[in-house]
Amino acid sequence: MTSSTETGGTTGTPDRDYNLIWYVEACLSNALRLETYIHDAERNKDTQVADLFRKAQADSRKGAEIGKGLLRARLNGG
Repeated sequence: MTSSTETGGTTGTPDRDYNLIWYVEACLSNALRLETYIHDAERNKDTQVADLFRKAQADSRKGAEIGKGLLRARLNGG
């Protein structure tokens, strides 16, 4: 459910900040979930899938770090 009018009145957080917070949380959550999938693939001795999930996890971590940097700058008035 999305709204084209929400600008922070409902949540108390402007969309640009909320969206960035959501993105960082989603990246971190994905990195955690992928850890489980990596262990599952390793348990099944499926190195190809485990490697794929490790790469995806690294991308999620990178996205989170970039997002945290942007969020930090914005919240500090940047």
